[in-house]
Amino acid sequence: MVAPAVTDYRIIDVDTHVTEPPDLWTSRVPARMRDLVPYVDTDRRGRQSWYLQGNRIASVGFTAVAGWTEPLSEGGPMTIDQLHPAAHDAAERLRYMDSEGIWAMVLYPNVGGFGSQGFLRLKDPELMLTCVQAYNDFQTEWASADPRRLLPVTATPFWDVEATVAEVRRGHELGHRGILFTGEPESFGQPFLADRYWDPLWAVAEELELPISFHIGSGDFEKDFSPERVRAYGFPAAYARVSTNLFLGNGFHLCDLLLSGVLPRFPRLQVVSVESGIGWVPFLLEAIDHQFEEADVRRARPEFELKPSEYFARQVSICYWFEQVGPQRLIDCIGADRIMIETDFPHPTCLYGNVWDRIDGGLAGQSDDVRHRILWANAERLYKVEGPTAADRAALVAGGS
Repeated sequence: MVAPAVTDYRIIDVDTHVTEPPDLWTSRVPARMRDLVPYVDTDRRGRQSWYLQGNRIASVGFTAVAGWTEPLSEGGPMTIDQLHPAAHDAAERLRYMDSEGIWAMVLYPNVGGFGSQGFLRLKDPELMLTCVQAYNDFQTEWASADPRRLLPVTATPFWDVEATVAEVRRGHELGHRGILFTGEPESFGQPFLADRYWDPLWAVAEELELPISFHIGSGDFEKDFSPERVRAYGFPAAYARVSTNLFLGNGFHLCDLLLSGVLPRFPRLQVVSVESGIGWVPFLLEAIDHQFEEADVRRARPEFELKPSEYFARQVSICYWFEQVGPQRLIDCIGADRIMIETDFPHPTCLYGNVWDRIDGGLAGQSDDVRHRILWANAERLYKVEGPTAADRAALVAGGS
């Protein structure tokens, strides 16, 4: 079946990834640091991978498999040249977005980790901060192809709250639309989310009206993908297990957040659970409210004027992509104003070649108003998206005709 021509922009996509260029860090850090930062090299088989101080850390192609037809156990594309061009080229990304009727995309990293935890390998705080800043500068440059449509999120040096606040302010000045933070700081020796240590971060996010993203995989999950587990399960099953557990892991992060006291203290703070799906949310909210009342939390914590589910309804957003059951049956249990759509392009589980089949299937039976909120209005409000002009729409139609 031939897909119908795209005649308008109908999606703001709140979770996509950009494949970092091989010289992202080596071209941006001071000369004295160049031998210490991530770089790309090619092995004897011709596969390009990211290395750090001589140690291989990731395949270049594994996080950009949109359009790739070989098994993931083969490691994905061998080289950057084999990737979908929209994975790493901003102009190509915009062309791809036009082909699907996607007006804007929120951008997330790969190499540094989904919460910046990858930079902890560097051990030197100055070097770690420099790498975070270099990544944020790259994002700004990449998004300059059209800052209305390519929306960076500021990576944070979360191991230092003062440096994090400073980088958030710098990112805001650069035009970034959100803040990337780990939902599991304690797994890296940092204070729990409930600790007042983090109040400066919540305060600056509230002041600047920047949502904080808890992207899946922002904690310490590498142990769950150990060589021992891969041998026991085989790569495909181990990968499927880890991926599923990451979705549920964000449930733990939200449970921590909803009981932390952060949302009562910072009532205008907005948080996004990214790439976690939505099907598990109604159970979490029902369970946490039940336990909250059973434990009589308000007696010990009078700052809780609302139930956890009510703070969720006021301050937490969540996004999905492949699900069909959740968006058909559970929207009323979550709240249509708290759900957004993503494609996760170009990651292994992304929507690609089936974007509208999955969206229309999941939202079958929903009203036009609910569809508009989930596909557009919620993200437009949260990320302060400047919508397309009449000229943009005319150019889209002309380009597809």
